[in-house]
Amino acid sequence: MRTINAVIAFVLLTLSLVYPTYGWCTQDDERLNTLFVRLYEANDRVEARNIEGLIWQIWLESGDEELDTRMRQGIFAMNSRDFETALRTFDAVINIAPGYAEAWNKRATLYWLMGELEKSIEDIERTLELEPRHFGALSGLGMIRKAQRRPADAIDAYRQALEIYPTMPNAAAQIRLLGDQLGESI
Repeated sequence: MRTINAVIAFVLLTLSLVYPTYGWCTQDDERLNTLFVRLYEANDRVEARNIEGLIWQIWLESGDEELDTRMRQGIFAMNSRDFETALRTFDAVINIAPGYAEAWNKRATLYWLMGELEKSIEDIERTLELEPRHFGALSGLGMIRKAQRRPADAIDAYRQALEIYPTMPNAAAQIRLLGDQLGESI
């Protein structure tokens, strides 16, 4: 198994040298496996939030300074409600690095803010194809399904997030609230 991992690491390194504009797709960062185990096992919410922060930091670091700069610009534009600029920026990052899960996730967030729920769902699905452990995308999907008045689907998304991040703030409360709406005790 170690030999296979070494070969995979070598291939990834070689590809990054041959195709440097694509940067590292950080959902493959080796540190994430350890962090996800720690996140799952964390009983203390403060510890879990610290681990969550480390995961987000890794997801945002593409390994390519140009992409990182563009992501920061897109996030700034989105937070400033300059949705047109944010969309152009995230589109550009996705075109340069289509395997970069966090670019898809940020654009999904942007579409959510713009009220483009179906486009947001499409980007969430792509995020989850690239990084199935993306608790943020799953939580976002729960929010969308709730907004679409699809409580059972929202509960499913929040439950999937909790399977990855058991102490995730607000997810369990949302499940209980949605369960009440369905007349179920959850």
